[in-house]
Amino acid sequence: MTDDHSRLDGLLDVATGTPDAIDLRLYADFRRGLLRHISIEEKLLLPEAQHAGGGTPLPMAARLRLDHGAIAALLVPTPTPVIIATLRHILARHNPIEEGPEGLYAACDALLAPRAADLVAEMEAYPNVRVSPHNDSEKVMPAVERALQRSAYRLVMTG
Repeated sequence: MTDDHSRLDGLLDVATGTPDAIDLRLYADFRRGLLRHISIEEKLLLPEAQHAGGGTPLPMAARLRLDHGAIAALLVPTPTPVIIATLRHILARHNPIEEGPEGLYAACDALLAPRAADLVAEMEAYPNVRVSPHNDSEKVMPAVERALQRSAYRLVMTG
């Protein structure tokens, strides 16, 4: 999953590599990949770790779920420099919670070692998630801002 973070970061870098232009085709690949990545964590890793821990959620699970909600909300509207800057800000804080020595992946390695081969196979076979077209209706940005507030983030203004 750490390698997937690097892959997704690279996609975002390339999609936004030209000043004042976002390559929407590459951004769509990033968006689809990030939503699949989040789905794997939410539907496989976190529940499996909770089950292996006797029903107790991992200490970082609530934080990760709030971040995932904020990230998913930011993927709804058409990307703008503000959306991209905010995504980068959240991912810069979020990924270390998963990758660190006390993070999600280390906890899963410890708790789920007996099932590691099966889980890796499940993650590799995990289907792409259905991705809706961007939605730029007047209700979207207030909903994005509420999701950010719930997770103690706010839009990152650029410029």
